[in-house]
Amino acid sequence: MSVTRRSVLSLLAAAPVLAACGVGGSSSGSGERPKVRVAYQNFADSTLLVKDRGTLEAALPGHEVTWTSFDSGASINTAFLGGAIDLAVIGSSPAAAGLSAPLNIPYQVIELLNVIGDSEALVVRRDTGITDIGGLAGRKVAAPFGSTAHYSLLAAFERAGVDPASVTLVDLEPQNIQAAWQRGDIDGAYVWTPVLSVLQQDGVTLTDSAELAAAGKPTLTFTVARTEFIERNGDVVDQWLAATDDALKKVKAEPRVVAEAVARQIGAGVDDALSQLEQNIYLDHAEQLTPEYFGTPGSPGALADQLLATAQFLHGQKKVESVPDLGAFRAALRAPRG
Repeated sequence: MSVTRRSVLSLLAAAPVLAACGVGGSSSGSGERPKVRVAYQNFADSTLLVKDRGTLEAALPGHEVTWTSFDSGASINTAFLGGAIDLAVIGSSPAAAGLSAPLNIPYQVIELLNVIGDSEALVVRRDTGITDIGGLAGRKVAAPFGSTAHYSLLAAFERAGVDPASVTLVDLEPQNIQAAWQRGDIDGAYVWTPVLSVLQQDGVTLTDSAELAAAGKPTLTFTVARTEFIERNGDVVDQWLAATDDALKKVKAEPRVVAEAVARQIGAGVDDALSQLEQNIYLDHAEQLTPEYFGTPGSPGALADQLLATAQFLHGQKKVESVPDLGAFRAALRAPRG
């Protein structure tokens, strides 16, 4: 099942019932197996190897593991607010928004899954004749609002000196972006693979997230988990991290093995899945404990600073009401064991 911001309402409606049934890994005393609810997104990522192989299910035979596909980080934040999920694959921009007001979601970043490269990009229709970002004034551009792509689109406008108010911005999920593009309803879009690859077939790429990262606006993909879930289910979190660390290492050591799993999960060809994987940077857990990322307990890394900067940018764009201080972002980081 793929969940959008509209269909997430059904999850929220079910949340009280799920909680009563002991959802989230805690025993309800009813004899039912504790549940672990994982939110993921259908793009090429190491966690799809974990899903494809059933690694978490094998490591937690006493639990019921459910995987639900979401179309964007904004939808995932909504599901967290409703208590409908425990662990999630989410981008740095929606994570920064989730940790800021008015959302103030009680979750923590427990690992870095990738540094986003050219797997996310700003593309315009070739028949528009647009060759630079300045040409988007007066045009219609789509992005999933609240996502890393939305953040990067706004950063691209700022870098190019384009007033976002001069562009008609449309909030669409990736599959709806593809449909709108094919109908000719939009002139451009900032989106991620695999939809990005479709748009690039008859589009022109104006910038991508690798270029914006080099310019000081990086975006990343995390695993986040509810703080309460972490406190009550440390064994589950440890098993998740063991599985994802192994998957991250395999992306570098055996990329085709991971690509084969990704291809099965997203319905793509293996070569296409491999190409998508190669568009991002992957660091195993030991490599994440550096000054550039998590750092160490005695010497915090720059990851909290990056989240703070992202939240401050979103605040400047009036996408969040207020921004916590650096200490709050540091407290929201739970570094994986190297």
